[in-house]
Amino acid sequence: MELTTLRQFVAIAKVGSLTEAARTLGVGQPALSIMLSKLDAHVGTPLTHRTRRGIELSDAGRVFLTFATEALRQADQGVSAVRELVGLTAGSLRIGGGATAITYILPPAVSGFRRQHPGVRFYLREAGSSDVAAAVASGELDLGIVTLPTPAADEHRLLIAPLADDELRLIVPDKHALARKAAFDWPDLTGVPVVAFERGSAVRELIDSRAKAAGVTLDVVMELRAIEPIKRMVAAGIGVGFVSRFALPSRAGLRCKQPLIRKLALVRSSQRPPSVAAAAFEKTLLATLRRAQSPPTLSRYA
Repeated sequence: MELTTLRQFVAIAKVGSLTEAARTLGVGQPALSIMLSKLDAHVGTPLTHRTRRGIELSDAGRVFLTFATEALRQADQGVSAVRELVGLTAGSLRIGGGATAITYILPPAVSGFRRQHPGVRFYLREAGSSDVAAAVASGELDLGIVTLPTPAADEHRLLIAPLADDELRLIVPDKHALARKAAFDWPDLTGVPVVAFERGSAVRELIDSRAKAAGVTLDVVMELRAIEPIKRMVAAGIGVGFVSRFALPSRAGLRCKQPLIRKLALVRSSQRPPSVAAAAFEKTLLATLRRAQSPPTLSRYA
């Protein structure tokens, strides 16, 4: 049975008139009458009957309409999928990442990708690395940017591609005593108020572990989950803070004498192949990062 037959039957059922359906479809009314006769013969029972008001569906016709509508919907989805495959003229991408990824890494890559493929829509989710990894592994997200290592429970369900080394740098108020230093060491932060990322985040865990290893307990006076609020609180003199190098001009921020480096990676599911859009965006993201950040510009604090 051809899709044209199904489309014509659905159109007749919708308007309840051969004349109106013929006008809508751009075919002759006799052609629709012949189609209905052949369709009745094919299924073995009349699907319609004529009334003074036009064409009405029989009980069998109402049952057939449900399946015809679903078949057309599936066929249209198949056409859309093929068009996405061939030319990325449609489709969507679901990507997750932390504050650094969502605010600084993804925007230029998404912008460049959409210039070439404006029909692809994006959904971005800001969340911690463990949540992003789990969402990618379960299929909720197509791609994710996470801090390594990924949770052990998700490792076998993920394909992991190294993305970038991200250095965390200390930012301080303009007139702070540390502002005169070229770099800092952990004892410099003893008793210094710190505006920090929320507890449980990958960045916070890295900073706390390094400070503890150096025998320093940080005086955290405020916890935030986004980079820009941290920068504003530091500028207001609330305390010092740690942010990604991606959030700063190349020469800004104090580097630690024992560099604070975290490994960022791009993850996708190992259980299912990536969509064409996801595979294409992955290439765009890597190329964008290479142009913007590789090799990293050395700071004057090195």
